[in-house]
Amino acid sequence: MEKHLFPKNIKEALSLLEEYKGEARLVSGATDLMLWIREEKVTPSVLVDVSDIPEMRFVSVENGKMTLGAAMTHAEIAANEAVKRIFPALSDGCRSVGSPQIRNIATLAGNIVSAQPAADSVVPMTALGAVCEIVSSDGAHMRPLCELSKTVGESYVDPTKDILTKIEISVPAGKYGTAFKRIAPREAMALPVVNVAVMLEATEDGTISAARVVASPVAVVPFRAQMAEAHLIGKKPSAELFAEAAKIAEDEASPRDSLVRGSGAYRKVLVKDLVEQALTEAAAAFA
Repeated sequence: MEKHLFPKNIKEALSLLEEYKGEARLVSGATDLMLWIREEKVTPSVLVDVSDIPEMRFVSVENGKMTLGAAMTHAEIAANEAVKRIFPALSDGCRSVGSPQIRNIATLAGNIVSAQPAADSVVPMTALGAVCEIVSSDGAHMRPLCELSKTVGESYVDPTKDILTKIEISVPAGKYGTAFKRIAPREAMALPVVNVAVMLEATEDGTISAARVVASPVAVVPFRAQMAEAHLIGKKPSAELFAEAAKIAEDEASPRDSLVRGSGAYRKVLVKDLVEQALTEAAAAFA
């Protein structure tokens, strides 16, 4: 690596990526990237560091939408009062990332672009229906977060020419609840064996009108249990309903056997248990 550059704004960052034409790589927290460079998995000549660009460092809530600057750290999102109040699943997910040192450096964009299927902030953002703005020399476009992971460690966001600038999440106008659950070998500095995030929306009488149930790592990308979601819609929350939906999610999930995380059969059971817990907690928010 020959240069580490610090552009002042998004326009300047784009110019640098264009100038170095594939030799430069965008970086924010770099908690994953520096390990990859050390292991020679990637060998950029130039790092374009966007971690302090003001346009990418903010949290706003207006017009029924929460917008997060993509260079916000996990510690900042976990501590943000608006995030805690409006989307507790996201706050809890960000609080689960790595160690305090990592949370103080690692950014939302980095977690997304690193494309690890069990990323503790990506799973709740997927459940919340987050949409990302991606800027390149061709302009800006919005793309659902759930479409950005190609496979393990590979994203559709190209860090040699694209900048993920912000994340937008619609705030439901009516009743809703969110929850994040996680099991890991120890409290900190450990990848999850399974993590789960859910979001439920309900009508005035409490009938579930929309549901997202996301589990990881049970596939190469964060996995939506769509059959479990469909089973929930149109019904009133109950312990029996949530147990049924959790069993459906267990049947949908297909985690592989892992020396690190345990057998696939074991993790399928964990999916069921965590989904049931998460649904119960989310529904309690609008009970």
